Amino acid sequence: MERPNTHQALLRLAVLSLLVWPSAASAYIGPGAGFAFAGSLAVMVAAFALAIGTILLWPITFVIRTIRVGNPFKHALAKRVVIIGLDGMDPGIATRFLQEGKLPNLKKLADTGVFRPLNTSNPSMSPVAWSTFTTGVDPSGHGIYDFITRDPCTYAPMLSSTDIRSAEKVMNIGKYVIPLEKPKIKLLQKSQAFWKLLGDRHIPSIIQRVPITFPPVPFRGLLLSGMCVPDLRGSQGTFSFFSTANNEGKAAFTGGEQTVLRRKGNIIRSRIVGPDNGMVKDGPRMTLPFTITVAPDSTKATIAIDGGESFELALQAYSPWIHLTFSAGMGVNVSGIAKFYLTSISPEVNLYMTPIHIDPENPAMPISHPQVYSVYLAKKFGPYATLGLAEDTWALNERVIDEKAFFDAAMEICDEREKMLFDAIERTRTGLVTTVFDTTDRVQHMFYRYLDPTHPANVGKESTAYADAISRVYERMDGLIGKVLASVGPETVVMVMSDHGFTNFRRGVNLNTWLMEHGYLFLKDGNTLSGEWFEHVDWSRTQAFSLGLTGMFINRKGREASGIVEEGAPYRALVKEIAAKLEALIDPETGGRAVRKVECAFELFEGPYRLDAPDLLVGYEGGYRNSWECATGSVTAEVFADNTKSWSGDHCVDPSIVPGVFFCNRAITQEAPHIADIPASVLRLFGQAVPKYMKGRMLFAAPGEPAGVTGPLDPSTLPQSGSAPGARMLQERGDAA
Repeated sequence: MERPNTHQALLRLAVLSLLVWPSAASAYIGPGAGFAFAGSLAVMVAAFALAIGTILLWPITFVIRTIRVGNPFKHALAKRVVIIGLDGMDPGIATRFLQEGKLPNLKKLADTGVFRPLNTSNPSMSPVAWSTFTTGVDPSGHGIYDFITRDPCTYAPMLSSTDIRSAEKVMNIGKYVIPLEKPKIKLLQKSQAFWKLLGDRHIPSIIQRVPITFPPVPFRGLLLSGMCVPDLRGSQGTFSFFSTANNEGKAAFTGGEQTVLRRKGNIIRSRIVGPDNGMVKDGPRMTLPFTITVAPDSTKATIAIDGGESFELALQAYSPWIHLTFSAGMGVNVSGIAKFYLTSISPEVNLYMTPIHIDPENPAMPISHPQVYSVYLAKKFGPYATLGLAEDTWALNERVIDEKAFFDAAMEICDEREKMLFDAIERTRTGLVTTVFDTTDRVQHMFYRYLDPTHPANVGKESTAYADAISRVYERMDGLIGKVLASVGPETVVMVMSDHGFTNFRRGVNLNTWLMEHGYLFLKDGNTLSGEWFEHVDWSRTQAFSLGLTGMFINRKGREASGIVEEGAPYRALVKEIAAKLEALIDPETGGRAVRKVECAFELFEGPYRLDAPDLLVGYEGGYRNSWECATGSVTAEVFADNTKSWSGDHCVDPSIVPGVFFCNRAITQEAPHIADIPASVLRLFGQAVPKYMKGRMLFAAPGEPAGVTGPLDPSTLPQSGSAPGARMLQERGDAA
């Protein structure tokens, strides 16, 4: 008996010290990051070893640093910089609220320092813009052009930011598959983060939730990853919906799944579906049974997780974070957290569960650097959202939850982030603190329709109850800025910035349908429609195709697997031809242009990763965007279609329409700052040289130099579009009232 037990213990230890790979799940509008998990023992042993090693080696490292580096702040213009990222904050909407007196703390920043629009990246979307913020280079220097791209070998979608590959060396023991090496989890963003450069000079940084930082790249500092951290199923966010209603046979949603419940009296038994079990050959998904007990008066229910927590859940109120532990076998468990929300109890029981987040206290994959940092935050503040796209936009799009449920969740996530920010400020007396809040972005995406009474997304939905949602979020963030200013003092440089602004999204454009109508894309076997991911596309005749939110690819010979377009003059002529036709594209419903400008990648980009770019970047007019079907590589019957989803605002348009915001308690030298200027400026504030490859300029004057630009912006300089971005839309709504 002794030998089998010993062998089993050794195998368990081996599994706990390695990463195990289950297959990826898909959600949102593209593939997930994939999933791999490590046992808690490995994480805690590594964290403990790191802490002990740091303590023991600190005297030595201090002496070495003093000799090699000296005082890293010797030439600094500032010893502490705090950057608050408010994803998607729009200068037009902010200006309107400033005029109405709703943002007193941002007004103080504008009056004593500066407020200007912040030019964004091209394309103007979060993964691209935040990657430029991180590295100081354009997309051709960091390689991120969209959330997703295509695999040129297969035309299949790929997540642009992360690559996760399974362990190639495994050992088979019965039904179990034991990895003999770690899978590869790699950040695909190229170049290097400016906080790593600071760390190399022994200037500390705490970086929280900056997008495209998963997996975290080691540096001298602390980092909690942001956008593109997957859920426990490896997707970008797969919610669960449990209902006693049959929902007319619909068992799946975009971004989620439905389980039909069977009720016996007041008792309902069901199960939560977790990640694939990569420890078992052809492993099924791991599941976790649970029981719902409905109260006799149908006002609440008790939920009991088998082998786990039991909690009472009131109607239309979120549970706290609930720990979910899935057993992979051989004593190996995978831990996640989720929240539950009863949307109704009678006549039907409808239960929503958020995507299963990676448990920060027992992370199944590396979500922070060092790994112990996520554990520290969880120990201090309790469980918190770790999913990159934590606010569940697709659950609201599919009407599984309503605006109240979405807004409440967004505010709770914002509260979690605020605690982390002030902990970072308290811990950083000198150095850099950067925290990104996604709340502004997510609420504008989902509530923009309230600013436009005629929006197609209002049909069949109430359109007044949350008319102040965007205002409430801006005011909430203004209060946060006030607390930051009060806590740091005037000697700290405080920047408040966003990656892009916002505009209306009324009409979707399917570029693949347009390409087919104009003879650039062909389908096989007489098909006139095509499903997701280019289901019926005939690559032997197709010259161009679109995938993602702004990009169009040419089917280039030698690059794509079945490329037919010759390089050189034929390629350039085709790109120019398509660009000219798209810029003349008219929406038959409105009679207006749908596209402001089309950029040709071979003219726009010069960096080392320019060949990875979409060949054309379509800069839409306000009110338009790639349709949901176009984003997933489908061909539909019509080029134009109303956008009827709750996701009613967007920014994947011409970048000139949607600059971000830049507030600072210091004057700046540039009237039109760019997001690429921020990393270069932070390096110079700390007295460090700016690498020659960086594109940005120094925004702050050296001592004795004229400061240049100060004060609030002139509203007349705000960009305008055919769909009336923030400031005009709010003005029109006020006039109508």
